[in-house]
Amino acid sequence: MKRTTISLIAVATALAAVTGFASLTAPDGEPTTEAAAPARLPVERSSLLCPAPSSADLAETRYTSFTPVMKAGAEDDAEDGAAAGEAAGDGADTAELRPSAATLADPAAAPADKDGEAEKDEENDKDTADEARKPVSDKPLLALKEPGKPVSAEESGGQAPALVGTATGRLAPGWTAQQTTAVSAGSGRGLLGVSCTAPDTDFWFPGASLADKRQDYVHLTNPDDTAAVVDVELYGKDGVLKSTVAEGIPVPGGAGLPVLLSTLTADRAEDVTVHVTTRTGRVGAVVRSAEEDSGSDWLAASADPAGTAVLPGIPADATSVQLVAFAPGDDDAELQVRLAGATGTITPAGAETLHVKSGMTASLDLKDVTRGEAGSLVLGPAEGRRATPVVAALRVVRGEGDKKEVAFIPAAAPVGQRATVADNRAKGSQLSLVAAGKAAEVKVTASAGTEGGTQVVKTYSVKAGTTLAVPAPVPAGLKGSYALTVETVSGGPVHASRSLEIAEDGIPMFTVQTLPDDRGMVAVPEAEQDLSVLDD
Repeated sequence: MKRTTISLIAVATALAAVTGFASLTAPDGEPTTEAAAPARLPVERSSLLCPAPSSADLAETRYTSFTPVMKAGAEDDAEDGAAAGEAAGDGADTAELRPSAATLADPAAAPADKDGEAEKDEENDKDTADEARKPVSDKPLLALKEPGKPVSAEESGGQAPALVGTATGRLAPGWTAQQTTAVSAGSGRGLLGVSCTAPDTDFWFPGASLADKRQDYVHLTNPDDTAAVVDVELYGKDGVLKSTVAEGIPVPGGAGLPVLLSTLTADRAEDVTVHVTTRTGRVGAVVRSAEEDSGSDWLAASADPAGTAVLPGIPADATSVQLVAFAPGDDDAELQVRLAGATGTITPAGAETLHVKSGMTASLDLKDVTRGEAGSLVLGPAEGRRATPVVAALRVVRGEGDKKEVAFIPAAAPVGQRATVADNRAKGSQLSLVAAGKAAEVKVTASAGTEGGTQVVKTYSVKAGTTLAVPAPVPAGLKGSYALTVETVSGGPVHASRSLEIAEDGIPMFTVQTLPDDRGMVAVPEAEQDLSVLDD
């Protein structure tokens, strides 16, 4: 007999680097009683999904892909993780975004029955399958070469598909992609920006609408080879909206599917919360909203339900701000509404609190709450009330009359260790940093440009209870667009957003993206024990 020894830490590292989870047991099957503090290693695989950008012929879309450079000392960890990844069968450094197999023109696919199986409508099944098998090029639209240097590509017209992508090796930790679309005229006119999302099984979108003047689509993108089955629930001010077609929506493998919300229910509601869940599989989900007189933009998912919420980056010149909130649990929420500005936190007069009934969507008109000073909204339990989990978003309008433009700001998770947003421009990019509790120090890195330039690093101090709104730092000798990476150096939690403005014909077209933690690092338990395998 020969004796082969496999290091348990290599196995655990491979599992954690790929899946973000690892567990340790002794050879006899009993859990180990001693556990060292977990080490943090870079993830070895990341996935991103970008929705089909627009159906407008005048649409001009720029995609930007970027992975930040790891901190000094993390390179060795990355090499260890890469070795473990090679043991698991994947050690390459790649980051590619490719067109999805198809972007279906409409939700014509028959919904599944209560057991998750598609209704037996053979004609619809055939049409859906044919659409999903449309041939596309195998060539990636964007292929990132190395950390620290973003790449970009552009598409014109309304036929650009949804994108699916995967990053591995050194390009996986913190990988981000931005999709920015400018539509100069027509019903979809506006600047539409969205950070491409990781696939998941649960999304909340407060701030959608079924009003006659709005057309809101939820875009579903399936990254996997097998079909996903999706439920879409709609909640208005009086609770759930009745629907016969929102359950069991099939999304073919590798395909994108836009679903017009107004086709899911006969009810009409001004303010709606959309809840997307999957019965099988996983999807990327984001809502595209278009208004008759205020332009269009993407509404990204709110941070997970929580007793407090921060909505960062309301522009100084906002002419209309509307808060929409939803309480998904069994209890009502009584929220205190505060505005964190440049010098401190205030309670807006006439908008001190918002009562949110369980399972119902509530809204609050904040009008021009910033009044010339950029700020962020901070929600928490009203005095004497317990914290009740909520999701929330802001609808923000700049401009007046026929020169208005709309954007959305969902409740954001903290920056945490690091967060990144791509596709910043030399002009029109502004960064908002919010310290809702304790003061904090933040490091901001402006990467090299897609076509040239040298990175610039700046450090900012954010006072407790304030929003620091600054023009985004710009790389020296910038050519093209660039990425911003925000890192918390010290102090309390920081929330952040980036606004991008590209004015056209007197219209202040803009879009806002929040910067949650990029989850580029994973905790891996340390172990010294070996697993011994006996081979004949």
